[in-house]
Amino acid sequence: MTDTVFCTKLQKEAPALTFQPYPGELGERIMKEISQEGWMLWLSHQTMMINEKRLSLIDPAAQTYLAEQMELFLFGGDYEKPEGYTPNDTSGENSPG
Repeated sequence: MTDTVFCTKLQKEAPALTFQPYPGELGERIMKEISQEGWMLWLSHQTMMINEKRLSLIDPAAQTYLAEQMELFLFGGDYEKPEGYTPNDTSGENSPG
């Protein structure tokens, strides 16, 4: 196993995942193409979507929806964002003062 991976999500070399976080072929692809940081971004986004849409993780439709959104989010697609969502600006350019 390699220590780094070229992360498709971040478009840079970054620390690799240490375990396959999802089953099947998609999980294998995630393991090969997504970094720890990229996966953490997904987990954060997934939590927002679960809360905003009030998804029940025991509902097969919610599971399917999240799997589809995960693939779009990680591998470059038009994934859903919570209504009114704006990403955090860490550059400081839009800070008050």
